[in-house]
Amino acid sequence: MERSTPPPVVVRRNLPTEPAVRGSASLFVAEAERQGIRAGRRMLHVGPEPAGEHVAAALRVEPGADVLARRKLLLAGDVPVRIATSYFRLDVFGGTPICDPGFVRPSLQAGIEALGHRFGHAEERLLAREPTAFEAETLLLAPGEWIVEIVRAAYATDGTPIHTLETICAASRHVFPISQVTGADEF
Repeated sequence: MERSTPPPVVVRRNLPTEPAVRGSASLFVAEAERQGIRAGRRMLHVGPEPAGEHVAAALRVEPGADVLARRKLLLAGDVPVRIATSYFRLDVFGGTPICDPGFVRPSLQAGIEALGHRFGHAEERLLAREPTAFEAETLLLAPGEWIVEIVRAAYATDGTPIHTLETICAASRHVFPISQVTGADEF
């Protein structure tokens, strides 16, 4: 079946993620609203699945080990622009409200903190690549269109991996402003 290409739309994804945005109910909704874009989100999957290599490394588990995945589709207007998947270690978060279907209220960060985990630091990496068949179909990508994959690994103050976020962005629908931390302007 032929995919119809959605109308052009461009959203910003700031790197690194601003703390005020990161702590909001939805990182994407907060970013989109600041840009005057009507944001939407739809949960695609919540449940265990095998960890790929980059997720396994970030969560410090063996590749293929079951981890909790929370996958959602993010829309700008009615245009799909991102697939965002949060990954959690089942030995740390299994049997908690993080495993419940639907969106965690008031926010995922608040849900993590309610379980006693405090954010210490995060690392983000960006990779441009061809999409998988699932990514191309879900994001309604035109043939030959690429994606940008952002993996954000967050660790608690004691170094425990508490959250890995893999964001698959339709490359032609994003701009990635990169800012430097204030006072760290040496190069």
